[in-house]
Formats: sequence, C-alpha cells, structure tokens
Amino acid sequence: MTFGFAPSSAASISTSASANPLARMLEPAEWAAAGIPLLRNPREVVSGLHARHRPGPTTAVVAVLDADERLNASASFTRRPTPADGWVFRNALLAQLRRVIPHDLRRRTPVRTAVLLYCRDGDARWTEEDGAWMWGLRDACTLHGLRCGAYITLTRDGWQVLGEGRGGRRPSSDSIPESMEAFAAAEPVQPRTGGAASELLRRAAAR
Repeated sequence: MTFGFAPSSAASISTSASANPLARMLEPAEWAAAGIPLLRNPREVVSGLHARHRPGPTTAVVAVLDADERLNASASFTRRPTPADGWVFRNALLAQLRRVIPHDLRRRTPVRTAVLLYCRDGDARWTEEDGAWMWGLRDACTLHGLRCGAYITLTRDGWQVLGEGRGGRRPSSDSIPESMEAFAAAEPVQPRTGGAASELLRRAAAR
C-alpha cells in the first residue's frame, strides 16, 4: 500500500504556468496598468544609450537612472538565439544589474529606476518577445530593489516607449550612433540639469 497526497488543482495550475513560457510575458494592457513611471525626456535617454552602447539587432541595453533621470549605470548584451522566455530574460538582466550596480534591497521604497532598451528587427508593433522582456524587466527590478521603468524598442521605424505611445524616428536600428563629442557640441552654453544624456556628457568630459 502506498501513501501520499494528490496534487491540488492550484498546484497543478502553478506548475503548468511555470513550465509555459507564454505565462511569463506581459500584454501591453497589463504593462500600461502597472503604473510604470514615465520618462520626462525619453528621447534624451534613448539617444544617450544609443550613443554609448551602439546597439544592433538583438542587443539589450539595461540602464539604471536616479530620481533626476541621471544615468547611474548601464550594460548591454546580445540576446541568445533561444525562444522568448521572461524567466531567461529576467536572469540575463539580473546578471547585468548585479555586475554594474549594487542592489537597493535594504531600502523600503526604491529610489532608482531601471529602463530597458531593446534593439530588434521588425516593426514597432508589440510582439510576444516584447512581452517576455517586460516580464523579465519587472521581475529583475523586484529582485534588485529597483523601480521598474520604461521598456523601449529600437527598430528600423525608430524608437518607441511601449505602453505609452511615445516615440520618434531617430535614432533607429539603422541609424549611425552619434558620438559623445557630437552630443557635447550640441549642448547649449547653459546646460540643462538632469537627464541621462547630460550625465553621459559630464562623464565623457571628465575623461
């Protein structure tokens, strides 16, 4: 005679969900309803990251911004040719975050925000791959003590902040990244404070 416990229906559902990559993605409506903080100047953030990391297709750039949208740290990596899975993306993002910046898990409320720029082929419409990146970004931020920020795609059509409807034609996945010197030449005599690109320029000038 054998003894044991039959798995509950809830456990069965949880197991099947964890084994299903489609369960580890977010639809645009879910993302928009999650209260993701808006970037004050998304074009400045995108242009700064594009100039620094020069991403090509299948390149992800994760960046951590402070409360004034200054860049604290960033890292880029190429996505492996595997099926889109939010758990895999989460682990890849978390590994990069741990490499470039200490966690904020001791804080009661996150003060820094992580944003993700992903360069890919295709048009600007949402894909299941985007949904997996959204899921991965949200989970990685939770595990690293950060606020989950914007998810931005970079395609041949330009850049777009998914869930917000904001975007632009430049930079795009086909455009040549501007040099940091070009950014410095474009700066006004009285530079604005804040913003990721401004911080990039300050660090470049200090080198």
